[in-house]
Amino acid sequence: MDGVECMRKHKFPLVLAGPIVRRVETRRAFIWIATSRNCFIDASFYAINQISENSSFDYQQIATSTEQMTVQAGKRLFIHLIKITPKVESFPTDTLIGYNLQFIRGTLKQDLKSLHHLSPEQPQSIVYGKLAYPSFLIKSGDSKTSNIFYGSCRKLHGEGEDMLASSDMTLETNYQSISKRPDSLFMTGDQIYADDVAESMILTISSLSHELIGQEEPLHKLDSRLGEEPYSSELYQINGRKSIIEDMAMFTTSHPENHLIEFGEFAAMYLLSWNPELWVGVQINSAQDSPNSTNHLKTDLSKPNNRSEEQHEALTALQKPLWRVRRLLANIPSYMIFDDHDITDDWNISATWKKNAQDAPLGRHIIANGLAAYWAFQGWGNDPDAYDLEFIVTMNDYFKTLRNGRYDTEALNRWQKQLLSFQSWHFITPTHPEAVFLDTRTLRDYDSKPYPKKLGRILRESEGCPQLVSKHGWSLVTAKLQESTWKSRNLLIVVSATPVYGMGLIESFLQDFVYPFQLLGADVRTSFDFEAWKYNGKGFTQFLSQIGEWDPSVCIILSGDVHYASAVKANVTFSDGKVLPIRQFTSSPYKNRSFTGVWGYMMKKVIDYNSLSRKHNDIHRVCDTSYHISHVENNEVNKPYLWKDQLRYQLVEKDSLVETNNNLGLITIHDDAIQNTFIKE
Repeated sequence: MDGVECMRKHKFPLVLAGPIVRRVETRRAFIWIATSRNCFIDASFYAINQISENSSFDYQQIATSTEQMTVQAGKRLFIHLIKITPKVESFPTDTLIGYNLQFIRGTLKQDLKSLHHLSPEQPQSIVYGKLAYPSFLIKSGDSKTSNIFYGSCRKLHGEGEDMLASSDMTLETNYQSISKRPDSLFMTGDQIYADDVAESMILTISSLSHELIGQEEPLHKLDSRLGEEPYSSELYQINGRKSIIEDMAMFTTSHPENHLIEFGEFAAMYLLSWNPELWVGVQINSAQDSPNSTNHLKTDLSKPNNRSEEQHEALTALQKPLWRVRRLLANIPSYMIFDDHDITDDWNISATWKKNAQDAPLGRHIIANGLAAYWAFQGWGNDPDAYDLEFIVTMNDYFKTLRNGRYDTEALNRWQKQLLSFQSWHFITPTHPEAVFLDTRTLRDYDSKPYPKKLGRILRESEGCPQLVSKHGWSLVTAKLQESTWKSRNLLIVVSATPVYGMGLIESFLQDFVYPFQLLGADVRTSFDFEAWKYNGKGFTQFLSQIGEWDPSVCIILSGDVHYASAVKANVTFSDGKVLPIRQFTSSPYKNRSFTGVWGYMMKKVIDYNSLSRKHNDIHRVCDTSYHISHVENNEVNKPYLWKDQLRYQLVEKDSLVETNNNLGLITIHDDAIQNTFIKE
């Protein structure tokens, strides 16, 4: 039985994914959930107080009102965002708040308990210890301690343990402690890998997509070649999409063979990432034994079917702790921003890339599908106010044509234009301290300064490295920050998918030692893009200047993307003498080890050697009035400058500046003291 036949016989549970706690404030809270059937959903909230040392709890129901917002994204896919508001002045703060959801379909009434999500002995349970309900915290402004998980890069078939599952263990250990319990989860990008899909999963994802939506997308209406052979068959073959992605969509990913295309495929990837129940009965295929495959892969001849076997093992290992990921997301407010792999590798890496992809009907459509899925599964819950009625109506109109199998050019164009021109993906969290989540993908600006070509799949052109946030983008972010409760001279968290302070020692090692081997065909399982903040001096300066204008007491930068963990402490001095203290913490990957074996060993050794060989631990740099950044000795500057900085990389383990195993960061802020730890394999 192949994956298509298997999924056609799959009976969907009512709850396809979730519940996931999203934005929470003192006057409102949002819970996200996806269901396979439409239903009215109500919520009950409870203030939880521990009344004895043996974990006995008292539950006081909170009088609330529920508002349900639902988008039908497919025949069997309903996305709900449930807004709960207190009838009294506000929700209790610094107190556990438990919740239950009621699902009403005609005369049938169910809740999380009857669906076995509140039974500790059941594999789908989402409660901790002896609690009766899943729970979360709303920290008050007077709270002395905040504990925030952060990290990025979770590939289902990535190597190593799933650190989202491991972080659930940390929450499990501290779920009763108001001061120690993690109270927020910041997901800083690459929550899915749309461009790097295991060959053993693509048939299952495609068939699940068609079951969820009710139709195949009429892709041949976008590009007539997709209705002709060999492309019409290759769309649904293992490893069949390479030429479609490269030549029709104009994408430059290193793994185009099984790239997600249809909206339902993106949706299926999210559901499989968050719900272990959907894996029951799923057939994991392989290119070796499936007749529906094409061979576009270079394999190690000494290990037959090496890649397929590794992916199969990784997917099998993923499923066992996946219930922990579901429980984690049900018990902690989460905030999520995209990076490139949520859509495609190299997304908007240059002006030419952006033009080529958006001018290609299929490329434009895939990007819109990825953004639509990001909105439905991630973005909507970050800041629901950012999406007005017109936005929701446009999404609903398009999804209606999609599930009815109609090709409505007007609805399609309106939907694509809305998504591709939308400029409010960034948001401010109501956490303490507040966090600014930057959109470093769609608010970019480009100039003509040359930069090195990407190694691996070499880009067709050499252009200026992008400013990751344009001047206009910064004005939009500033406006949102000014509308929030944040005030200058307070701590501020800035979330950037890509580190602002890269690890120069790592980057030099990759460029000089690793990637020449990749060009010779060596198995280096990561790609290095020259699109970090530092490669555009003007963009880097705009970042520092904008944060300086906001004037926080300390700027805490949280980032991911680079597949290693690091920590940097910096002080930036502007030409007017103003000083900006910065602490940056980078956590990556959740599940996608890249620097393994000989490469990981060599990288860590070179970095450790280079760091120890420096005469001073501090690094001094200066940016001149032409935005050129250079190193100086002992912070001595004898020419006009825009800013200068002094930075030091911090040890993340006993004797190393980096952690290359899978990891997840946990930052604890107590008063103004900042402590960071990494949960590691």
